[in-house]
Amino acid sequence: MKVFFVNTTKMWGGGEKWHLETACAMRDRGLEVAVLAIRGKDLYKRSVSAGIRTIPIHVSNISFLNPFQIRNLVRLLRKENPDALILNFSADIKTVGIAAKLARIRNIIYRRGSAIPIRNTFVNRFLYKNIITRIIANSLETRRTILQCNQNLFPVEKISIIYNGINIKQFDNLPENEFYHRKGNEVVIGNVGRLVIQKGQKYLIDMAILLQQKQIDFRIVIAGEGPLESSLKQLAKENGVENRILFLGFINNIKAFMECIDIFVLPSLWEGFGYVLVEAMACKKPVVAFNISSNPEIIAENETGFLIEDLNITAFTLKVETLIEDPALRDSFGQAGRIRVERLFDITGTENNVEQLLAGL
Repeated sequence: MKVFFVNTTKMWGGGEKWHLETACAMRDRGLEVAVLAIRGKDLYKRSVSAGIRTIPIHVSNISFLNPFQIRNLVRLLRKENPDALILNFSADIKTVGIAAKLARIRNIIYRRGSAIPIRNTFVNRFLYKNIITRIIANSLETRRTILQCNQNLFPVEKISIIYNGINIKQFDNLPENEFYHRKGNEVVIGNVGRLVIQKGQKYLIDMAILLQQKQIDFRIVIAGEGPLESSLKQLAKENGVENRILFLGFINNIKAFMECIDIFVLPSLWEGFGYVLVEAMACKKPVVAFNISSNPEIIAENETGFLIEDLNITAFTLKVETLIEDPALRDSFGQAGRIRVERLFDITGTENNVEQLLAGL
């Protein structure tokens, strides 16, 4: 069976991680796979390094209006004749999806990784009725938001829920580089994510202000890069907490980062599936996040961490303070989190589900 993984996102994130890991897994299970990505971007380079056949394409939000680009994609797909395409986001659907339909590819699968309602527009109704044949949703919440604005947008029985997973054995064997050296008895609070509005890092500055007012010994370390970096640093400085927050930039070894912290926090405004929550729990770290999107499907409330309602940063901070003051509770949550990851979020289960989906097409 030949499967093309199509992902033309320019940045590296959870969706790109899923496409690469799943492509590698399907290759290792005997399928013929290729990754279609933008030349020179992270997914392209990592796919090449992983020994995956990688085909360069360039797609933008308006590429579907370019008949020459559609024609070239149709020619490529007719020549290759894959049994299935797994697409990543809207531009992929509008351009590669339409080309695949014209090339008479029978299985055009959209992997939806964001729990944001799909707008009930003419274009979306056309694409979901005429182009997409199946959807992979990475959580129950993601599936719900697909149909939130139009229950008839797509047949619910053709939406498969496949949680993201991590390769626990591989993850455990990653080297433990020291990203941050603890100072004194401070408690280290960690966050990983692109520095964009969605990830809510501005709430961490609010939290730092509240914790500092209580004279708590803490440090917040943030891994990630993005367009808000300068404004977040400026906001921290204006509020007198710049010495409490350390911006590390992009990091490759998430496990090493998690081993340097005591508590993991995720103040995102929405998520498709919080990979980093699973990675923190795999490292036996307690987690605190807002009760949004798929977070309650990952975190067991009062067992592996805390879920905070209504984007309430005061309540969020109080729960973090509870964990700061109670090392035994941190350890208990961490141990329970590891067990939960092994039971629900091991990569083998994800790979099995994808393979079964493809085999049943």
